[in-house]
Amino acid sequence: MIGMLIVSHSRKIAEGVQELAEQMGQQQVLIRAAGGMSDGTLGTSAEVIHAAATQLGSTPIDGLLVLLDLGSAVLSTEMALEGFAKPFVISDAPLVEGAIMAVIEAAIGGDLERVAAAAERTKTLRKLLG
Repeated sequence: MIGMLIVSHSRKIAEGVQELAEQMGQQQVLIRAAGGMSDGTLGTSAEVIHAAATQLGSTPIDGLLVLLDLGSAVLSTEMALEGFAKPFVISDAPLVEGAIMAVIEAAIGGDLERVAAAAERTKTLRKLLG
């Protein structure tokens, strides 16, 4: 089973993406949100991300896919996951679309490589036809 971590500068955005992904994955995938600073302000916190990742790491996941909103979240996530005991991928996929496609792949039993690839494919997803 692959776990997912949603990292955003906003707690509300992270929790909203988590809620949407959980519904799309029919609660079959373990997902945690790590948004904002510990005091609720906007930003990213390695401590908040580390706490959410640690929660996921204590479950029977085989790997962790991390989706994030903006480039500056990468540094906080890299710091938070330093020494993380399970394999993980920090994805460059769009946050919402990537989370949805990744959770669907994870729900049908995809491994970390397949789940990450599903998220990455959303980079070229067209929303409008024509």
